[in-house]
Amino acid sequence: MRKYLPTAAELIDRLAIVQLKEVFLPENKDTYAQEIADIIHDLDEMGLNGEFIRDTIVLAQMNLHIWHNEAEARKGSAENNNLWLTHGLNGIRATAKNRISFRLGEREDLKVDCLAEDFKDWEVSWNHGS
Repeated sequence: MRKYLPTAAELIDRLAIVQLKEVFLPENKDTYAQEIADIIHDLDEMGLNGEFIRDTIVLAQMNLHIWHNEAEARKGSAENNNLWLTHGLNGIRATAKNRISFRLGEREDLKVDCLAEDFKDWEVSWNHGS
């Protein structure tokens, strides 16, 4: 029974933060994956679709990183420009979009070209059962 637990907004905010940690602190990826699963469980218990919310967070995260990387490329910066990373992140972005489309019964993009092997730290701990 809930009396004073984190609100849905607080859980979603924490989910967004832990999703960033899963990517940027890969040495603790398993711990963050478990925390993500726990938050998704609690959101589901509140009548929300935790996986859908997470897919949306992943999509926003990938778009932000792609945006920053492409901005550096447009500036002509060779030092901070990593188009291979952009390509790899775009594959994760496409997967997040497909997961959202699947949940809504919409058409999915069947071409998800990703350089996943080159960017293991960016790997998302998708719940393959959903």
